[in-house]
Amino acid sequence: MTNATGSAMPDVFLKDRSLLFVSGAEAQSFLQNLITTDIVALEPDEARPGALLTPQGKILFDFIIWQEVGGYAIETDASQRDGLLKRLTMYKLRAAVTLAPHAEEGVTVSWGADANGARDSRFAKAGITLTRRAGRHGDDAEALYDALRIRHGIVTSGPDFALQDAFPHDVLMDLNGGLSFKKGCYVGQEVVSRMQHRGTARRRVVTVSAATALPETGTEITAAGKPVGTLGSVEGDKGLAIVRIDRVGAAIAADTPLLAGETPVSLALPEWSGLVFPTSADEASA
Repeated sequence: MTNATGSAMPDVFLKDRSLLFVSGAEAQSFLQNLITTDIVALEPDEARPGALLTPQGKILFDFIIWQEVGGYAIETDASQRDGLLKRLTMYKLRAAVTLAPHAEEGVTVSWGADANGARDSRFAKAGITLTRRAGRHGDDAEALYDALRIRHGIVTSGPDFALQDAFPHDVLMDLNGGLSFKKGCYVGQEVVSRMQHRGTARRRVVTVSAATALPETGTEITAAGKPVGTLGSVEGDKGLAIVRIDRVGAAIAADTPLLAGETPVSLALPEWSGLVFPTSADEASA
């Protein structure tokens, strides 16, 4: 497929992504009272990130959600789908809601001016029009998609963070449309609201670059021998990581080299996030 300018527009099939379909008269209220995403504010052609949290506010399942005829499609890693379905069913009780695997297998992502599907709000924040739709409509060129999300600081559970080990703020859900502070209560809401109001988020997503190929996912990133984070997704000399930005800010201020294993690296906060590394002594020691 080509876009309006005549250049190729990628259509990439993500075979390791899977979908649930949530329908019924109370589908909207059921989800609104349970997950981090503001479902009421979700536009008809928009896909937003979201999570189901533990009561302690950590991410139990992460996903992308959008509207389809008759309900909502929830896209998650294929390894998570059955567990998410089981957990949602536990909360269903007598609600007029139907939960089931989606009729389509896999997800196709497309980017460019004429991309078809629901617009992913995470990429929209970075100025990229990328859409998602159920089923196979493209090629198995997942490296193209991974390179794009790495370039723009967009993480996913598994390679970038472990479930039940990260707060929504750690993965920028407070900035990418996946976390609501305006709607009513949902599981874990009190903890994330406290983090927001106190400004205590110190772990954040960064993009990682090096002059040579980066080491493998899971490699520790250090400054002066002390850990600051862990390398996540890697494509050649570019990657992602979730780091303590106070420690990185202190290292940058002191001209202390940052290393992924033995490889010198540069770290940058995604431009779209508006975040900066803290550099003052007070911020660095917080």
